[in-house]
Amino acid sequence: MSLQTVGLITYDYPHLKTEQILLRIVEKQYNYKMYALPFTPRKPREVLVQHRPDQTISIPPEVLAQKFNIPYFRCNSDKDIDNSCDVYLVLGAGILSPECIAGKKVINCHPGIIPACRGLDAFKWAILDMKPLGITLHFVDEAVDAGEIIAILPTNAFQSDSLETLARRHYENEIDICSRFDELLENPVNSYKDIAVGNPRKRMSYEIEKTLSTALNQYLEQYG
Repeated sequence: MSLQTVGLITYDYPHLKTEQILLRIVEKQYNYKMYALPFTPRKPREVLVQHRPDQTISIPPEVLAQKFNIPYFRCNSDKDIDNSCDVYLVLGAGILSPECIAGKKVINCHPGIIPACRGLDAFKWAILDMKPLGITLHFVDEAVDAGEIIAILPTNAFQSDSLETLARRHYENEIDICSRFDELLENPVNSYKDIAVGNPRKRMSYEIEKTLSTALNQYLEQYG
C-alpha cells in the first residue's frame, strides 16, 4: 500500500498512547492529520489489576500537533472525520460509526489475538480462558474486533511474571505494533490463522478478577 497522508484518530484530551505512538512515528515521511474526538471519562470502578498505565497522564494531543506542525481537527463526532487520508490509525477512540469508516482504510490495534479474544479486558480474559496473549493490528469494519487482520504479535510470558509485569509487557507490545503499522502493512505477520473464534467479552467483574492470580499460575505453566 502506497502511503502519503496518514490520519491519526484520537481524543481531544490528554492520552498517553497517542503521545507514545506519535513520538515513535513522527519522523516517518508521511503527511499527518490529527482528528480529535470528544472524550467522556468512564465511571470509576474497582479493579484488581490495571492492565495499562493511566492514559490521562500525558500532554494534550493538540500540544503534540502544534509541536510537529500537524493539522489538528477538533471533531464533534467521528462523522466529522473526512476521507482525505490514505489510511487512518486509531490511537484513541470508542467504536467508530459505520458512517465514519465508510470509504476509509482504518487501522486499529486490539490488545488480544483476534478472533479468539474479542471485546473488552482481552488481557484478563485471555489469562482466565487459557488463551495465548498477543496484540492484533487489523482493519476496522462494522463488526467488533473482526476486521481483516494485518499482523499479530505474541506477548512473551515468563515463569516469574506477575500480573503487573505481564500487563506492562503486553501494553509495550501494543505500542510497538501500532508504531510499525506501515512496515506490517508491507510484511504481514500472523502465526494464529487457525485459532478458534471467541465471543466478544464485556468488562471483567471485580469478583471474577479476584481469581486471576490463581489462574496466572496455571497460565504460566502452559505459556511461560
